[in-house]
Amino acid sequence: MTRILTRAALVLLAVLIAAYVLLPILVIFPMSVSENGFMAFPPEGFTWDWYRSLSTDPTWFASAGQSLTVALASAALSVVLGTLAALALVRGRFPFRRLALLAMLSPLIVPYVIVGLAVYIAFLKVGLTETPLGFVLVHTCLGVPYVMINVSAGLVSVDRRLEMASMNLGAGPVSTFMRVTLPAILPNVLAGALFAFITSWDEVVVAIFLSGPGMTTLPVKMWSGIRVEIDPTLAAVSSLLLLVLIGTFLLTGLARGIQRLLARRSSVNLDHSGV
Repeated sequence: MTRILTRAALVLLAVLIAAYVLLPILVIFPMSVSENGFMAFPPEGFTWDWYRSLSTDPTWFASAGQSLTVALASAALSVVLGTLAALALVRGRFPFRRLALLAMLSPLIVPYVIVGLAVYIAFLKVGLTETPLGFVLVHTCLGVPYVMINVSAGLVSVDRRLEMASMNLGAGPVSTFMRVTLPAILPNVLAGALFAFITSWDEVVVAIFLSGPGMTTLPVKMWSGIRVEIDPTLAAVSSLLLLVLIGTFLLTGLARGIQRLLARRSSVNLDHSGV
């Protein structure tokens, strides 16, 4: 009886915490279809006008296109650099590994306001403010730690017997990585890429320092809209962004499930083969 009551209390507590976290976010959806000319809750009436207004405004599409370009490019670079960093930290043996790890994780520790100010001062001297390249470079720095953390976790769980068997059969280190290690850690790589993409797509603090008339990402445009006029169009944009983020997290969970399935199958095959 006590165990049932404890379990019920934990479930109730989890539901309350989830409601506390999610309800303020879910309020955005009904406000995006309200007939009010301003964001208010509870909404009055129902209309798709704000989504139609969004679909006919080319500035929103331009900002979304710039955000998508920067996010894809920075995620790709983050995957390459983060994977190399994870290989060095997990498989390498060199002095000051802890210091190198701390340096790699520093973008997660240093406040984004400080990062934005420092990047703005540095990029202003070389003409990289208000440019896609400047955004890609700084967002790559912010995304690398997420890739490194995910790939490091994957490398630790990789069965080294698979790599040893590959090398014993004559494959070199690069071939072994591409044919054995990479398929095993691919879900981790994809998860890191998704987190890097989300970081770039959703980042606003550093982007404010680098933005200008010729380069305005979607979060910066939303921030500017909040400062000028708060209308349900912003709620419509926020709703679409939430859908994108929810889909991204679902893909991340799927990647994790695939990783566990592949690891389980590899272990079973090795046990049957007697390696």
